[in-house]
Amino acid sequence: MNEPLSINRRNFVKTSAAALAATAAGPLSLPAAEKTAARKTIGIQVGAVSFADEGTDAVLDNLQERGAVNTIFLTTFTYGRGLSGRQIPGHPFPDHGKQASDESFFHGGNYATPHPEFYRNTVLKSVHAPDLGDLDIVSTVLPAAKKRGMKLFCSIEDVFRSDLPGVKEVAEVDLQGRRTGTLCLFHPDVRAFWTGLAADLCSSYDIDGILFFNERNGPLLNALGASHAQNIASSRVTCFCEYHQKAARAAGIDFERTREGYTKLDQFVQAALKDQRPTDGYFVEFWRLLVEYPEIMAWDRLFDQGKHQVLAEVKATVKSIRANLQVGFHIEHVNSFNPIFRATRRYDELAQKADFLKVVVYNNCGGERYAHFINNVGSTVFRDVPKEELMRFNNHLLNYGNEAALDELGRIGLSPDYVARETKRALDGVKGKCRILPGIDIGIPTGKNSRKASPDDTYAATKAALAAGADGVIFSRKYSEMELANLSAAGRAAKEFLG
Repeated sequence: MNEPLSINRRNFVKTSAAALAATAAGPLSLPAAEKTAARKTIGIQVGAVSFADEGTDAVLDNLQERGAVNTIFLTTFTYGRGLSGRQIPGHPFPDHGKQASDESFFHGGNYATPHPEFYRNTVLKSVHAPDLGDLDIVSTVLPAAKKRGMKLFCSIEDVFRSDLPGVKEVAEVDLQGRRTGTLCLFHPDVRAFWTGLAADLCSSYDIDGILFFNERNGPLLNALGASHAQNIASSRVTCFCEYHQKAARAAGIDFERTREGYTKLDQFVQAALKDQRPTDGYFVEFWRLLVEYPEIMAWDRLFDQGKHQVLAEVKATVKSIRANLQVGFHIEHVNSFNPIFRATRRYDELAQKADFLKVVVYNNCGGERYAHFINNVGSTVFRDVPKEELMRFNNHLLNYGNEAALDELGRIGLSPDYVARETKRALDGVKGKCRILPGIDIGIPTGKNSRKASPDDTYAATKAALAAGADGVIFSRKYSEMELANLSAAGRAAKEFLG
């Protein structure tokens, strides 16, 4: 393993606090981002199992030669299969790696070596992932990547297992008072875990930074099913734990009024799903709830505050260790097709909390996901509107061009023009305060009748993002589900653009 970089815990806490105060006061200067602006980042997300299965040098050869990759986003901490593990069950294996599922032994965790001193202030402990034995993926890949002139970022994802020690104590509480499997971002132990994990990785390894993933939405959108998720569970919205209540009191939000409002919202959603139309229609009834219970929206914004507070603390922690380390934030896909969610994500504000943003612009699976979103909101708030008309209206709100009709959206997917528009929107939004690295869909699994990635797709999407002015791209979701021909096509687009 690499020798840990020298750090004194007392100094770490002291400098973290100072850096956090500076972050809260305003945007940090970005000299490192400015220096690297001329060099486009051609990145890829890779899980530990790919290096274990195929060999470190063989994987890096493929990434450099086929994909023109110069930056590895190495999945280092997660308990989820989206970023880690082999191809997810039920989908064909790509033309590399082991042709067998790891479902029977996949567990997740920290694929690097955790150092206990960084987790003293939290009941959550960073446990080494047992999937691949004693393998320390960062110390394995980092020296090989550096030899090739490649940068390496550790990706950390907010996905846990409910059976882990400490999770129940810090888990979110739903509307019915039940503990869930997700963690409350206002709980001090959760915040201490994320800053401790970031400090551990950045102190123990000579990496280039952190990419933080948190794809959880707030209670309002979850209640309405206003995302590409295929289920609507309005009674399971979170969080109503004591730490959320404490944050609410500090913000002047009435907890009892909030719970009453979300209870009525749950009743509205359940009635809509049973086709029980309110006298004044679905949208009017929904808007009436927001007018009568402004706490509904305030509670949703409180969730966002907690989420972005964690990112700011992670950034401050990382900068306190080495000022030139970079911190990025994954912007979930719902941002590109949900105008309600989009209104809560000001790019200029996010730019103050990160050195770069990975903006999801997955076009192949995007068609299927956009269709799910329309079907979900068309079953609740906009149930009175024919879904095809609803999608056309939403296209106008989003400034979408001539995308496929709803009944063909999954099969056709979204266009390269969609990739370019969303890239340009992000660049305009951050106003040069941070870098924009669009996530490019290469083989993300879709339903049986939905579009599958092809070399032409990945070439066109990569070219569209770079031509729109992106500071680079990140091939996504993970190498272990990508066909090599698709990776080569994306790399060809990058090589042509970069010369």
